[in-house]
Order: sequence, then C-alpha cells, then structure tokens
Amino acid sequence: MKPYKWTRLAAVTGIGVMLVTSGCSVLKPKEQSQPIDPPQAGSDAAATSAKAAGVTIANPMQVTVYAKDEKGFVAPIAIQVEKTESTAKRALEYMVEGGPSQGQLPAGFVSLLPKGTQVRGINIVKDQKLAIVDFSKSFTDYNLQDERKILEAVTWTLTGFPTVEKVQIRVEGKALKEMPVGGTPLDEPLSRLMGINLEKPESVEFGQSTPVTLYFLNQNQADYKYYVPVTRLIQRTDNVAEAVIKQLIAGPDAKKGLAAVMTPGAELLKVSKAEDIITVNFSDKVLGPDKKAPAEALKAVVLSLTENAGASSKVQILVNGDAKVSATDNQNYAKPVTRPATVNQVKL
Repeated sequence: MKPYKWTRLAAVTGIGVMLVTSGCSVLKPKEQSQPIDPPQAGSDAAATSAKAAGVTIANPMQVTVYAKDEKGFVAPIAIQVEKTESTAKRALEYMVEGGPSQGQLPAGFVSLLPKGTQVRGINIVKDQKLAIVDFSKSFTDYNLQDERKILEAVTWTLTGFPTVEKVQIRVEGKALKEMPVGGTPLDEPLSRLMGINLEKPESVEFGQSTPVTLYFLNQNQADYKYYVPVTRLIQRTDNVAEAVIKQLIAGPDAKKGLAAVMTPGAELLKVSKAEDIITVNFSDKVLGPDKKAPAEALKAVVLSLTENAGASSKVQILVNGDAKVSATDNQNYAKPVTRPATVNQVKL
C-alpha cells in the first residue's frame, strides 16, 4: 500500500481525517481459491430469504448495504432487493429511512439516508471507477451526529461494487462542495480511504499514523451477531498486514461495546506476503480447548486483511506452520481463502 497523504476532514465525529491517495483500491475477488461464507446463490434462495422476512420481493437479488446499529456503528448488512439493471441505485433506495428495507434490517438497525430521499440517478464513469450519485433535496435533512455516518454508509455501499472505487455526491443535479449541516468538505471524491467508525487513540498523532480497518463483533438484543468494521489509527508502519493481526489480537476499544474476535492469549508468529497471498502463522494458542480455531476469529482475520490489502488478496492461515487448520464451523482453511462476497447475512 502506497504512503498516505493526510488531509483534515472537518467531520462531525471529532476524528476529522480523510486519506487521499491513488494507490489503494477495492477490487473484484478472483474466481480461484476458496471463498468463505459463500453467499446465497440464485433468485430462489433470495426469494426464500425475503419470504421468511415477511417481505414480498419479485425477482430478488442480494446486495450489501450499510446501516446504523443501536450503538451507533455503521455496519454492512446483506439484504434482498428487487433485481434491476441499476443495482447500485436500488441498494441506495433500500438505505432510505422508511423505505423498502423496513422489515429486512436486523432489530436495532436504522437506515441512514433521510426520510423522503430519492435517488435521482447514478452515473458510473467506468475509466475512473467513479460513481456520481444524485439525490433529491431531502438528502440534506439530517441530524448533525449522523453526517459522517451518512457519508460512510453511501461510500462503503457503492464501493462494494467492483466497478466503483470513488463516490461523488450531488443534490438536485448540483455537486455538493460540503455537507450542509456540519460542513464536512466534499471537494474531492470519497473512497474507503476515508475510513469507517473511526478510532484515534490519544497516543497517536494524525501526521504520524497509519489507518487499519479491523472487523470486530457486535450483537443486538435479538442475539444476532454481526461484524463491525472499525478504522483505527495506529503508529505509522510499513507492515500493515502484521499490524492488522496485532490489532485484532489487542481487541476492540473497551469503551465502545464491541466484542473481541480472537481467542484470549492468541499469539502471532509471522505474517508474510507473496504475490496476492498473505500468509498468517499463529501459535497453537489461537486454538480453543477443542483444538479448533474459532470460526469468528478466522473470518475476522480474512475480512480485515483483505479490507486493507485489497479484496483480490487471498489469505492462508497456518497454526505452527501447519495449513491443516480446523475451524469450529468445519470450514476448511487448508487452502488460501478469498474475501466473502457478502458480510452479515441476516439470520432468518
């Protein structure tokens, strides 16, 4: 990953930072290797899922949208939407408060786009991988504390599509130079480099830091467990992959209410990278009493590493140098695995 150039983002969260670089991108996963958590395939599975949720959707398909949970985190949720030529536009329509996603989001989740918002259109500039989205005037009617969350939700939803890496926002056909309530600047296209659910430890200075996005766990009152991406600023490092694993082992900020994913006492032996494969070697302390690695931990490792290295990367997990790693969900990690196509499928 190329060096970052930092610019301050006058965001309303108190962590106003945005990364500006052309060196990082979110790429389409390759066909080879073994995916984890394969998505439901085909319209039949999607229709069954939608029916179980009490929602009638003709010709459904699955997309990942970002919504706000009851603790205020912006998190991905895989839902069913009506199949259309403009899937990205339909995904945003399902992110409008009071819109068609009602009944599909897990308990405690709320849509972030203001009520009444209409998606007037999306133009994908293919050679720039830029999505220009045009909202109606209602998009500007939101609470101050949700300003950055709205930008994160829109940006991360659209950049989840392989043809999009950057997002530009318009309202009624006119480009927004800044958000109307808190003044967050929009003079440059947004990308995942802006981070999500940002954390800045007091000991870390903006100009001497490296951002890493980590996946921890949360759970709602209905016992639905889901991953939450958190972008944490750490002391500047060139070995991002190693830093990611060490931060996963360190765990979430105790004040934020997220749950750790790694086994207590988990120990990293080595991280290496060859071409598009990141190899992570743990000691056997990563295993539970049953000599199996927690499935949630291994999935978080894959999600976190591919988020930072690019979704086309693959992850090989070893324990004491052995690739024959058994997970608690019986998932086979003997071969490198790719990033899952969807995260946080709704349990119906």
